[in-house]
Amino acid sequence: MSASDQELLAIACAAADAGAAELSRYWGNLSQVRSKGRAGDLVTEADLAAEAAVLQLLQERTPEVAVLAEESGHQPGRDSELQWCVDPLDGTTNYAHGFPFFACSIGLLRHGKPLLGAIAAPGLNQRYSGGLGLGAWCNGEPLQVSSCQSLEDSLLVTGFAYDRRERIDNNYSEFCYFSHRTHGVRRGGAAALDLALVAAGRLDGYWERGLQPWDLAAGIALVEAAGGVVCDYNGSALELSSGRVLATNAALQGPLIKGLSECQPLPPATYNAEIPAGP
Repeated sequence: MSASDQELLAIACAAADAGAAELSRYWGNLSQVRSKGRAGDLVTEADLAAEAAVLQLLQERTPEVAVLAEESGHQPGRDSELQWCVDPLDGTTNYAHGFPFFACSIGLLRHGKPLLGAIAAPGLNQRYSGGLGLGAWCNGEPLQVSSCQSLEDSLLVTGFAYDRRERIDNNYSEFCYFSHRTHGVRRGGAAALDLALVAAGRLDGYWERGLQPWDLAAGIALVEAAGGVVCDYNGSALELSSGRVLATNAALQGPLIKGLSECQPLPPATYNAEIPAGP
């Protein structure tokens, strides 16, 4: 007998909690921080320990379900419908620097679409969970996306991919565009938590490029469960493989899509020029 969505959500919560416990255990006690080969793309022993704890729990509870995990890749399963997406430590750079905005994120896809997820943020003492038809919650309190009606009154969040130094499509132009047309744009450094805060209505919208399925699966399910809308930059249905996401409420979706369409990449000379030494 297959598990119900509610049972699967409970498993996602248990897995996120197991990963978060490892992150708490290593917090402030790292001995290994290394680069994956691209500037700012780090991995620590906490990432690996958290992923091992999550995978062990998922293997015990749902051995038939495939898993896509950030550090260990794809593990096949017999279930043709479902796939877990595991980010054991979303916000590794934050974590390595002692900045408490990080989380363990566990999302579940059904036929490639986000169904449900759990995001445990031990540094914030918060655990977000929810899914389609299940509602969205933080520490037991129900969530709903914001009711903000105008771009001018909004507070947004975004991020910058690890390849931002290597390509002109790096989100700098979009960041400047929306910074001048809103109450502000934040950069959290953990996509799962950015999406969770949109689901909670604490932020009004989020966009970013260069993301992976494990970055997005849980957070997208939360936003949709909290009454939000998620799409590609141009308003089309989101494809996780594109790495681009826009998440907000219904009122701001149109203005955000329009704004993104108007942005052109900034000339590299505007941000690569050397800064003159001060007096």
